[in-house]
Order: sequence, then C-alpha cells, then structure tokens
Amino acid sequence: MPEPDRSSLSAGRGLHRDGLKGWPDLWLLPGKPPHSPAAAMAPPPPQPDRAPDQTLAFSDELLLRVLAYLPEPHLTASASLVCKRWTRLSGRLRRRLAVRDWAFVTHRLPYRFPDLAVLDLFPASMAAPASPSRASPVLTCGAVSLTLDPSADPPLGACRFLPDDVLDRGLAVVAARFPNLRRLSATAASESAGLMDIAGGCATLQELELHRCTDLALRPVSAFAHLQILRIVAASSPLYGTSEDGGVTDIGLTILAHGCKRLVKLELAGCEGSYDGIAAVGRCCAMLEELTIAEHRMDGGWLAALAFCGNLKTLRLQGCARIDDDPGPAEHLGACLTLESLQLHRCQLRDRHALHALFLVCEGARELLVHNCWGLEDDMFALAGLCRRVKLLSLEGCSLVTTRGLESVVTSWNDLQSLQVVACNKIKDEEITGALSELFSNLKELKWRPDNKSLLAASLVGTGMGKKGRVFFKRV
Repeated sequence: MPEPDRSSLSAGRGLHRDGLKGWPDLWLLPGKPPHSPAAAMAPPPPQPDRAPDQTLAFSDELLLRVLAYLPEPHLTASASLVCKRWTRLSGRLRRRLAVRDWAFVTHRLPYRFPDLAVLDLFPASMAAPASPSRASPVLTCGAVSLTLDPSADPPLGACRFLPDDVLDRGLAVVAARFPNLRRLSATAASESAGLMDIAGGCATLQELELHRCTDLALRPVSAFAHLQILRIVAASSPLYGTSEDGGVTDIGLTILAHGCKRLVKLELAGCEGSYDGIAAVGRCCAMLEELTIAEHRMDGGWLAALAFCGNLKTLRLQGCARIDDDPGPAEHLGACLTLESLQLHRCQLRDRHALHALFLVCEGARELLVHNCWGLEDDMFALAGLCRRVKLLSLEGCSLVTTRGLESVVTSWNDLQSLQVVACNKIKDEEITGALSELFSNLKELKWRPDNKSLLAASLVGTGMGKKGRVFFKRV
C-alpha cells in the first residue's frame, strides 16, 4: 500500500489553518452584504451634531415660572428627568411629599425639596420588616408591613418603628430646614424633643397628624401656637407593640384641650377616655367645628359630654364597634344646638339605647349620612325620626332597611330636600307607595340606586326592552 505524501498533508494542514482565518470574512447571511476586513477597520460614520439646549439661555427664575404651569404628576415624573438642572428646579416647585426612607430625611430631603409645605413622614418611620421566609410571611397593606407568625394566636405581629432617637434627629432636621411647613404627618416618640423642635422651627404649622400617640407624647402639642387641624392615632398594643397602659386616655385629652385652644378640626382614632376627656375638649376648644371619632375604646357616658362643644357643626363616627355602653338617662344628655351634620361610617348600630341617645344629642342635625353600617334595621332606623330638621339623608350599604322603614322616616320630615339611597337591597322599586312618590316629586335632589335592578330599569326606560320577552313567554 503506497504511503501518503507528507508534504501534501502538511500543506493541507497549513491550508486549513490559513483558510480557517479567512472563513468568517466569506460567510454570507441572508439580506446582509459580505463582510470585509477593510469595512471592519473603517471608522464609524460621523454622528449628527446634537442640538444645543435652548433652555440654557433661560435664567432659573424664568424656567421656574414655566415649570410652575405643569401639574404635579408631570412635574415629578417627566420634567425632573430631563437633566440635573431641571431636577433641581422641579424640586423647588414640589410642595407635598410622602417619604418612605428615613435616611433620605436626614441627608437629601432639604437639598432635593427645599420648599415643601406638606410632608408625610409616617411611612419612613417604620422599620423595614425582616426578610420573609416560609415560616414568617409578611403582610403588606400600603405603607404598613406586619410580620405573620403562623404558630402564634393571633398570627399578626406588631409594627416595628425606628428608635426614638433616630426619629427625633429626623424631626430636628425638618424643623431647621422647613420653616414654612403647614402640614406634617409623623410618628410620636416617647420623648418630646423632636416635636418640640417642630413647634419651635415650624411656626406656621396648621395641621398635624400623630401616630402611635400616648398621653406623654401629647405634651409638646400644646407648644404649637397656630395648630388648627389635629389627627391623633392612639398607640394600640396589638398593632404598635406598646404596653397595655399606653394609648390616649382622659389625661392626654385634657392636656390636648388646654394646649390647643384654636383647634377647628379634631380626629381621635383608637382613643380611650370618657366623659371627662370629651368635656375638657368641649370646654377649652371653643372654635372646634368638626369632631371625628374612629374606632374608639371610650368608657360609657361620653356622649353626654358632646353638649359642651358649643360650636360643633360636624360629628363623624367611623369604624366604631359600639357607640356608648352607658349613655345615661335621656334628661341628662343635653344636645349640640349648633350641629349641622351627623355622619356614621362602618359602625355597629345594634344597641338601641345608644343609638337613641346619639339621635337625641344630635336632634338638630340638618344632614344625616349612614354609610355601610351594620345592624340598622327598620326599628333602629325609626329612631332617626328624632332629628326633625333633616334636609339631606344619605343611605348607602344599609342592607336591612326596607322600603316601609324608609317611608316611615322620610315622610315625617317636612324640611327634607335631598335623598340619596345607594346599595340598599331591601328597598324595592315596586314597593314605592303614592306618598313616597309625591315626596320624590318635591325633592330638589334625588339619587335612587338601591340595587342593580333599579339601575338597570332606569337605563331601559323608553327602549321597550324587558317587556317583549315577557309577552313572548306568556304566549308560549
């Protein structure tokens, strides 16, 4: 057998090695021209010259006047991303902000947004939850994150907040750099240093919202000379992890009443107390016009203290599981003579004695709003007839009130001008009597949507739909 020519093999290897280097230059792809080394070494085509920034000719004052015409979403989402200069100028136009990182408060907030008027620090005051695991999931709702412990009863853990000294340092920065602040939402610390700094540095503050409040945390509130709107969220041991004796009691309400005598609006959420605390607020806060009580834990008898609120115009109860356990005799209740609006939202209205006392105290109300309340049956709703001067009635989500119960109350009001009935499933169109129809014709405003069927019937008026099918099936 003849031996192969080694010179041809070596030449083949060299040809293979040299040809391998040139193969990529010979590859062709569909729709693309062949690639050549000269084209690879050629310089890239010149880029067109970028147009100069025409806004550089504008002064900061003129550009601020132009940006001021932009609405808030466009100012923060689009205009602030153009360049560093626009970011700095748009920050000067920002008036309200909700902060979620406390480090930003102490380092960048005064430089990024120097002219804030409304500041919400509550989301930033909550410590980040521990890394979730299969054994400890995290439940998040808005700015609140709660750690769930499946082995505990109940499985909800308390909210974790930043240390008090960290909160005080952040409030000191806000007090020093934002003298024109008008509204502030923050978390109350056990010490009063931070709030005292706010009271001294923000002389024009008019609205304050304090979370995790206790009686001691309300002491510096009296230092706010021009405070007109105050919202207090009392410390709750299951939610905030405080001691059982924490929260806002009659002591805190008395401190608040003697210190904030120029209050116009007051909201008490989750507060304890009794007759003495509400009476102190009524006696001292002579300018109080709107009082909101949410999810209260007050002792019996506090309703009678509302008579001391001599200028009260709006009383709002929200999420109250009970109104008053022991309102006392009717002859000792008194009445709010200046009250114009009584509003009940998501309340349990199952106690007849308490509801009777509430309507007696608010017998002069011109507006009555009952939204998404439980236990309001016809006999309970009939107590609303004690309010003889009602001009506006709004019922929403009251599924136990019937057409007969509604008629018995509204026909007794001679001054009724506006009626709104929404999502009350036991109020039926076919049960409307002649007296109720005559009342509807004399109203200035009527919003009638007790259920989806009535809304559908109103939309089909004049179309002839809904009748032919019935006739057809009868014939069949």
